[in-house]
Parts: sequence; structure tokens; C-alpha cells
Amino acid sequence: MITEKEDTDPRWYGRRQGKKLRLGRQRLVDNLLPELRVSSEAAELPADLSELFKHPCKDVWLEIGFGAGEHLAAQAASHPDIGFIGCEPFINGVASLLAHIDKANLKNVRIYDDDARILMDALPAASVGRVFVLFADPWPKTRHHRRRMMIEANLDRFARVLKDGGELRFASDHMDFTSWTLERLLRRSDFDWLAQSARDWRDPPDDWVETRYETKARAKGDLPAYLRFQRQIRK
Repeated sequence: MITEKEDTDPRWYGRRQGKKLRLGRQRLVDNLLPELRVSSEAAELPADLSELFKHPCKDVWLEIGFGAGEHLAAQAASHPDIGFIGCEPFINGVASLLAHIDKANLKNVRIYDDDARILMDALPAASVGRVFVLFADPWPKTRHHRRRMMIEANLDRFARVLKDGGELRFASDHMDFTSWTLERLLRRSDFDWLAQSARDWRDPPDDWVETRYETKARAKGDLPAYLRFQRQIRK
């Protein structure tokens, strides 16, 4: 089994904030974010994560690094019976998602605005039906590979929090990162790659929502890859 030393460097993610927020978005961060923020204390999280949401939901999906939030917000609007937890430490991205939530009056989104590893360690086992890791930082330099989201320690986390039959979705326009990720997942016994043909990783899933980053990548001529894995049934 390929392993990497887990990186505990606080710079595991990039910047926490970019340019100063506009007044309206700063108000959303000050007033709406506290209402939607998820605790990373295991004792404060319900065994059934659907209880985090005011309206009934049949499943809970998790997006790691939601960027500007357009994918998460669109998925939440399309699936009002699903609860969504978004993880993103970059405050400008959090503010963007809050603007989407406020504009569409979404009631099925919660936010964790810090290191996703901390939250995943606190979540109950087998509590999430789907995990999205979309266009994460590829950390292209070899010495930085241990900071990649898809290191073994994080794959272990995904395997723990996903329900039996749950789905892990990964997308990237960085082919080295994609093949690196695929190699690690194919070596595992707890995930099955769902691809049946080349189209299954070249074309996005039917319910795909294109992200801003993805649009920019395509404009440059970079073709993303889409990988889907199913959590094996626990024995």
C-alpha cells in the first residue's frame, strides 16, 4: 500500500483570505455564517447528521473545498431533500457561498470554515452519502504531495464517514494529480471505481454543475477528468 506521511503543517490549505470583502458579503459572514456553521466537536454533532438541518432530509452530502460555492449551491437547489455540508477555509469563498444561499433562500446548507480534516475526524462513521472533492489544489511539486487532499490518510477519512454504497466524486484538470489519485484509490479494497468506459471519466456525471474554475480550465484547453468511486459494503 502506498502511504504518505500526513501533513500537519497549518499551511496545508492556501490563504485564509484574499481581497477585502464587500460590505454586503462581510455582513453575511458576520450574521449568516454563525447560524450555518457546523461544530467540529464530536460531542456536539448528532449521530444522524440530518438533524443539523431544520427541514427533513433523506441524506447528507459533503463537499471539500467548495471554492466560490456555485457547485454546492446549485446541487443544494436541485436536491432540497438532501442536506449539504461545505468545507472551505478561504473566507472569500465562504462569503461567495453565503451570497448564493441568501439569494436562493437555501435551507439545506451548513458550512465548516476551517480544515476539513478536523471536521471529518469528528463526523460519525458511515454518516455521509456522497463526498465531493472538485478541483482541489494539485500541489504539483513532489515535496508538497503530502499536502494533497487525496493522500492515504484522507482516503481513510472518506472511507470512514461514507455510508456503505456512498459515492466519492473527484474532478481535476491536472492529469498528474488525477493519475496519482486514481493509483491510490485502485489499490484500496474499500472503494470501487465506477467507470465502465473512457467516457465515464472524460464526461461529467449527468447531474454535474460546472464550477468557475472548471470553466476557466476549459477555456485554456485543459480537459478535466471525472472520477467516481463507490464505498464498498462493510463486512
